[in-house]
Amino acid sequence: QVQLVESGGGLVQAGDSLRLSCAASGLTFSSYNMGWFRQAPGKEREFVAAISRSGSSTYYADSVKGRFTISRDNVVYLQMNTLKPEDTAVYYCAADFTYSLVAVTTTQYGYDYWGQGTQVTVSS
Repeated sequence: QVQLVESGGGLVQAGDSLRLSCAASGLTFSSYNMGWFRQAPGKEREFVAAISRSGSSTYYADSVKGRFTISRDNVVYLQMNTLKPEDTAVYYCAADFTYSLVAVTTTQYGYDYWGQGTQVTVSS
């Protein structure tokens, strides 16, 4: 059974940093691109960042570029710096099985497995 478990969310002030983690089990981690998505109240789920299975390619939404960094070893991380109130959302980790070492999808419909999410709240 595949499980993705996010951790690291919380309540912070604008300008602070947080690091989210996503631990995967039940799958061959190195065969999956990994992505982070978020969903704010009343809004659709949106792409945040993704990393290829090899770790050599990363992609970011324009809204987080330069502030967030995705990385992976045996876990996938999302380092979030200079947080803004508009970053407030539930953050989800997702896994996408692929044979490609570098190509990454940024649409949620390309992902096979999802975590339950972790809440990030940024106060002004």
